[in-house]
Amino acid sequence: MAGSRQKSIPVTIREWLKARKKFLPFVVAGLGILLIIYTIVLLSGLPSLEQLENPKPDLASRVISIDGEVLDQFFVKNRTRVTREHLPKSLIDALVATEDKSFYKHWGVNLGRFAREMVKNVLFLRLRGASTITQQLARNLYELKSARESIFTKITRKIREGITAVQIERTYTKDEILETYFNVAYFGRSAYGVATAAQIYFDKNPKDLDLSECALLVGILRGPAYYDPFNHPDRAYARRDLVLRQMLKEEFITEQQHEAAKAERLRLASLQGPTGIAAHFVEHIRQKLSRNPKLLGRDLYRDGLTIYTTLDSRMQRHANRAVDEHLAEYQQKFKKQWDWSQRQGILEKALDKAIRSSETYQRAETAQDKKQVYRELRSRKAFIDSVKKVEESIEVGFVALGARTGDILAMVGGANFRTFKYGLNHVTQIWRQPGSAFKPFVYTVAIDNGYPPSFELLNQPVTIMMADGKRWTPRNAEGTFGGKSTLREGIKYSINLISVRLVTQEISPVRQVIQYAHRMGIKSPLQPYESLAMGAAEVSPLEMTAAFGVLANEGVYVEPNSILRIEDKDGNVLDENFPSKKEVLSKETAYIMTSMMEGVVNGGTGIHVRDYFHLPAAGKTGTTQEFADAWFVGFTPQLTAGVWVGFDDKQVHFTNWDGQGGRAAAPIWGRFMKYVYEDTRIGMPLEYFEKPEGVMVDTICNETKKLATEYCPDKSIELFTSKSLPPKCDLHTSPSWKKRKENQSTISF
Repeated sequence: MAGSRQKSIPVTIREWLKARKKFLPFVVAGLGILLIIYTIVLLSGLPSLEQLENPKPDLASRVISIDGEVLDQFFVKNRTRVTREHLPKSLIDALVATEDKSFYKHWGVNLGRFAREMVKNVLFLRLRGASTITQQLARNLYELKSARESIFTKITRKIREGITAVQIERTYTKDEILETYFNVAYFGRSAYGVATAAQIYFDKNPKDLDLSECALLVGILRGPAYYDPFNHPDRAYARRDLVLRQMLKEEFITEQQHEAAKAERLRLASLQGPTGIAAHFVEHIRQKLSRNPKLLGRDLYRDGLTIYTTLDSRMQRHANRAVDEHLAEYQQKFKKQWDWSQRQGILEKALDKAIRSSETYQRAETAQDKKQVYRELRSRKAFIDSVKKVEESIEVGFVALGARTGDILAMVGGANFRTFKYGLNHVTQIWRQPGSAFKPFVYTVAIDNGYPPSFELLNQPVTIMMADGKRWTPRNAEGTFGGKSTLREGIKYSINLISVRLVTQEISPVRQVIQYAHRMGIKSPLQPYESLAMGAAEVSPLEMTAAFGVLANEGVYVEPNSILRIEDKDGNVLDENFPSKKEVLSKETAYIMTSMMEGVVNGGTGIHVRDYFHLPAAGKTGTTQEFADAWFVGFTPQLTAGVWVGFDDKQVHFTNWDGQGGRAAAPIWGRFMKYVYEDTRIGMPLEYFEKPEGVMVDTICNETKKLATEYCPDKSIELFTSKSLPPKCDLHTSPSWKKRKENQSTISF
């Protein structure tokens, strides 16, 4: 039975094959079609010839300060390109020893090793690879790997990698392959490429890496998260030691080098990294780039642009420090003064606004759900306290410009400059009344129209009939008034009534003030009302600062600039900016106004600047009604800087004289200038405001405000132009002036 069964098997097989012989052509044809389809699918996933010859990995665009520091980057993949000559030999040796010992011998694929691994993958149903450096490059460069892979897709991908690797080897030299590899490899922590990795892990350029650091970076490639030296130092060091052993085994290093590198404890960079000091400025740059027509077709997040900016990182740090130090003191002082129990109306409005804009409220679908969310949030003490904290937080806008270039050298757009993402920039995106900080425009008109600083006006109340029929009776900040005051005294002590009389007595007509302000750089609309003399219009801190720069720059307006030039990844210049200058005032007027505004900081309302800074400086304070906004805008011969201090909610304001510009804003300005001028790295030279030839210095009689005679008892020095020079004093004309004056008084009596 057994024997007959054994004989019947071949017969059965032959019969089975004979019966199905007619189907064999179809089977072969089907397999052929499947093979063709698979080949098409396989080839369709390969990079094109153009992609092979011109690989375009995503590159981060870098924002560079004027002193060469990387301020921040825009990227999808944080990658910066580095050339072969800047790759240390130890880095290349570590990679070859660990990943591909036969790199310099094969032509893209280690065929024997590749075939063995593919067979094992099929037989043992596993997903392992045997990729050469070139195959890894193919995978990284052309994104051949998908997120989730089966055995079939893994084998297909490996074949694609092999074919692509051969094409890469035919197209590029070994050095070019290594260069590209190190520019596209992922090292963890959003670092694509060794240039970014070296910065993130060691705060170094690749060329400065030592042997131990090179080994660590190459070790990270096997598993960036698993071997992260910040989170898993033991794993990272163990992997580094393995790389060093491989380098020793392949005779890339000596035993002595191996032991020294293995014993080294690496100094990792701060996790904060080099960025973050100028977040508001970087966002300002991003917005400008998005509107730049010369960048049409360019991808800021992928094309590896280099944006060279005007910002000086050293000055920026000084600005951050000045703001930090001042607000730390002032915030606590304000919280002691601000009583929420007396301001329930403001709190109710703030809570209502915060609740309605909250994500929880917005997600609620029905009106009933929204009411429930409203009630719940309104009853939470933690939520109420958080709203109070936001409302009572003092905000700040600070900007420093190069007086001659218009370059934005430092910018602090808010008190939260460390954690800022995409909120309000209080330098470029707010418009507030400048108060008395606007007065220099009024005085500039008077000086330019030929009135000398010694010209006197009554410091007395005045009533003005407004266009709507209402009467406006302005007063001085302290509520006091007196006799006559000169223009120099008026701006020094910020006397409101002098400023108002300038516009009402047609010495500085309102419409002419508007023309001058616009000419000097104020772009915001200004209405022709007499209240403009006290800064009733709304302006931005940036335009105010740029306008004051006209006085520092001898009458020349320079448009504020934040970008010097933009280059593509190959160093080609895409856009370049040069200072846009326009002469808007005479040197004489600019200098006389500067002299008058020096008095503001040398004993006037800006005296608190001198608590910190003692070099030549001029400026003007500004305080708005009920101490809502505090300003100080000033300049040295080299720098113009402006400070605004206030609150995002206009209902919240300082409650006493601590809200004056001279107290709330001027100290930030003074601190900043002190730190900048003391910084030997910056090397800011000592300069003085230079008097132009057209300005004359003469002695005046303090009683008559005319040119002094030798008999005038009380004299002072004053500045004039040829058209503002007063006549000689006609009171003190001889030694007998006192007797004559007494006689005149007797006759008059």
